[in-house]
Amino acid sequence: MTDDAIVQDLVLVTGLSGGGKSIALHALEDAGYFCIDNLPPELLPDFLRVEVQRGERRVAIGVDVRSKGSLPHLLPLIKQLRSQGQPVRSIFLDASTDTLMRRFSETRRPHPLRAVSTEEREQGASASTRALVDAIEIERELLAAIKVESTVIDTSLLRPAQLRAWVRDLVTVHAGHLTLVFESFAFKAGVPSDADFVFDVRVLPNPYYVQELRAQTGRDDPVADYLRSQPEVQLMQSQIAAFLQQWLPSFVADHRSYLTVAIGCTGGQHRSVYLVESLAKQFAHHGQVLTRHRELDAR
Repeated sequence: MTDDAIVQDLVLVTGLSGGGKSIALHALEDAGYFCIDNLPPELLPDFLRVEVQRGERRVAIGVDVRSKGSLPHLLPLIKQLRSQGQPVRSIFLDASTDTLMRRFSETRRPHPLRAVSTEEREQGASASTRALVDAIEIERELLAAIKVESTVIDTSLLRPAQLRAWVRDLVTVHAGHLTLVFESFAFKAGVPSDADFVFDVRVLPNPYYVQELRAQTGRDDPVADYLRSQPEVQLMQSQIAAFLQQWLPSFVADHRSYLTVAIGCTGGQHRSVYLVESLAKQFAHHGQVLTRHRELDAR
């Protein structure tokens, strides 16, 4: 595959049914990508050749378990395309089982794996449909291999606008370099499942208990000034930074595309937000740094 026979940017959007794939594809379409959903993986090379002839340079493809018979071919195909010079990046949309069950209940849409196949019935399955929770867990197993090779976004607590923004941020960075993502969150709402490293900063002085700072956030100067003046906060930041500086070269050498560092406090408003903003500035020299504030962005 020559340089004139590749598209400039190819993004695969995959993940669990109900995870937000349609929202992500709409965000990419708004960002200027030509999008197609549920393309069988074995048709991808021919599709790309057609798109090159049409002049499309940025393409996004939705792939999910509706093409489950073709899923085993997906990872080898991605590696083949990359070896031929085609940039490929994969975004995997994940969510907790409880969240997915609630979403299916609200929309009343059937899960694509609830129906038991003819082959399964021939092998002794006693029912024509399976429980929703079982369908979700089977889907997790089918997609486990592609998840490992993808940038994961946990959509459990994300509003559609947040997911659209996060997807747009991901595709604005250069696909060939490691992107460092700093994410703040509240432990009371759960740890992000897409985090590579999680740091607990609940032991630090809490601006919430300072009356004039309670309604502000870690992005506001008074809160930042307060936390910056606390020796424990400075020590925590320096130790997190030292850890990342020590190990970032190893992740780069391992050809990782993204590294997500999640920093959590109780409410996700003050301490974690301040440290995410501060560390992002400290690592700006790294080149590709993104910030996310799960709880703040949900306001």
